[in-house]
Amino acid sequence: MQNISIVVSGSAAVGKTTLAHALSEEFGFKLYNGGDILKEIARQQGYMVSGDDWWDSNEAIGFMKERKKNPTFDRQVDQKLIKIAKKGNVVITSHTLPWLTSAPITFWLSASQRRRSERMAKRDKISLKEALEIVKMRDRENKKIYKKIYGPEFGESLEVFDFMINTELLTLNSLVLLCKEIMKKMKIQ
Repeated sequence: MQNISIVVSGSAAVGKTTLAHALSEEFGFKLYNGGDILKEIARQQGYMVSGDDWWDSNEAIGFMKERKKNPTFDRQVDQKLIKIAKKGNVVITSHTLPWLTSAPITFWLSASQRRRSERMAKRDKISLKEALEIVKMRDRENKKIYKKIYGPEFGESLEVFDFMINTELLTLNSLVLLCKEIMKKMKIQ
């Protein structure tokens, strides 16, 4: 399996990063995370960026306010990811990329806010109430940002995805096994 790109998309705490890491390792592809590129932009803007749970920090909240006012941050990330995807042999996590390019094989992961909050609470060692507030805020804010940048219809249609998987009843391990099997069974030219 060569010269293909895989994009894993979905909302916060749905299993994107776990799946992307596993697919990257399985197929020997380089891994890129849209959020990490955005964090690097935040660092360049003078924000103190540290840790995997940085997005839930007060520092990140400040960056999010600036991000809402300045769409160039997200456009920079998206343009960089489009170039990366065209090269092939990569796995990318990105909320926007599937709507911006047709080159990669795309996975959409979904789960209820409640289930995603449970995962986040366990992963980040925070209360379920706090995790639910974060999930709701991220869903709301990301939707606003992307619609402002790309227009009111952006992200509405899931027809851009090759595979849509509801992770509600799956363990992350089951999700990984399922997606690895899907990729192995595909006829890639």
